[in-house]
Amino acid sequence: MRFKGLDLNLLVALDALMTHRNLTAAAHSINLSQPAMSAAVARLRDYFSDSLFVMRGREFVPTARAMELAGPVREALSHVQLSIISRDVFLPSKSKRRFRICLSDFMTLVYFKKVMKRVACEAPSVSFELFFPDDEPGELLRRGDVDFLILPELLLSDTHPKARLFEEKLVCVGCPTNKQLSRRLALEKYISMGHVTVRFGRSRRPSIEEFFLLELGFKRREEIVVPTFDLIPPMLSRTDRIATLPLRLAQYFGEVVPLRIVDVPLPLSSFTEAIQWPALHTGDPASIWMRQVLLEEAKSLASVDAKKSD
Repeated sequence: MRFKGLDLNLLVALDALMTHRNLTAAAHSINLSQPAMSAAVARLRDYFSDSLFVMRGREFVPTARAMELAGPVREALSHVQLSIISRDVFLPSKSKRRFRICLSDFMTLVYFKKVMKRVACEAPSVSFELFFPDDEPGELLRRGDVDFLILPELLLSDTHPKARLFEEKLVCVGCPTNKQLSRRLALEKYISMGHVTVRFGRSRRPSIEEFFLLELGFKRREEIVVPTFDLIPPMLSRTDRIATLPLRLAQYFGEVVPLRIVDVPLPLSSFTEAIQWPALHTGDPASIWMRQVLLEEAKSLASVDAKKSD
């Protein structure tokens, strides 16, 4: 089908190429032969008067024009999928939907594993693809690369809808043998001590406490930087290093690794975990169901923690 001279099937090919960056893989994903995909690339280049992709080894590297087209094309295809094709009643028990969710290992360990346990009972064929924060969160949503972001609320954009999950606070942790880590840790001491910090993905996105420190104008002494939270406890063992972690995660680690947990001496030390989804998915029955599960499990987690603190 053509629309103003453009074969709309070519948009599907372009989206596949942007996703896989490989001709063979892209062709396979949309059930085309490799020659047919090569022909589609040629027609796309002719229509847009741009090479769109250049070869680098076996990878198709998109040009600036292709990058401009990627978001609108993905949004258009998603709109067709959600508004026209997928209008059947969503039945969790029969669905084979795969949700793509961006979150940290902190939220995976203390929260999302509870979500997966529930989903395994209610919707055994539903699956998940989880990955760590990397690009700008708003870009992930705009490009349609994720179904949900699960991040601190202050890191989320105002462009897409969101909902709060639960409140969290930061604490300072270290090895029990760390004599410098006193229960009343002074701010100056905290800043001067050697820190183990986490930065996510290729873009090296810092964790939440880094944003608080920058806002307050403080810079700590980073001795070790790791890619995930779960690598922090081994870096603290038998050293005088410290780290700043969400309380729930510190308690989780403390069940298997000896840790000393003290208050973090920062005036900004509490934050809200939240979910965000593409605005286009707001009316999608599968997304609505998943949001309900996420919110109910967050409420359950907060309720259990409240009872423990009583």
